[in-house]
Amino acid sequence: MLKKLTNTKVSYVSCHRLPERSFFWKGKQFPVCSRCTGIHLGYLSFPLFLFGVIQFSWLTALLLMLPTILDGLTQAYFARESNNWLRFSTGLIAGIGAMSLVSLIGIQIGLLILSLFN
Repeated sequence: MLKKLTNTKVSYVSCHRLPERSFFWKGKQFPVCSRCTGIHLGYLSFPLFLFGVIQFSWLTALLLMLPTILDGLTQAYFARESNNWLRFSTGLIAGIGAMSLVSLIGIQIGLLILSLFN
């Protein structure tokens, strides 16, 4: 039997939002943790890739995501605790790497589509 959903809140399923791992501004917690804040700010670099201001190789783009993966995994599986600024900075680098990958994938798809018409 299906339950009727009423008064449900939208939650961030990809972010834990732990207060001790989040930034606060004027006493209010950010909507996402410090790592996700960095990742989302890194996403703002997309226009730089879109308009060709900067461009990284596939390897560089992947390597930019490695620090945040290592930071997250070592915290999860080893008795290690990083701080919010480390989480933020590795997240920022990962967000930039992700946008680089998105632009590289877009370029490849565009080239593939153009090759179909030639």
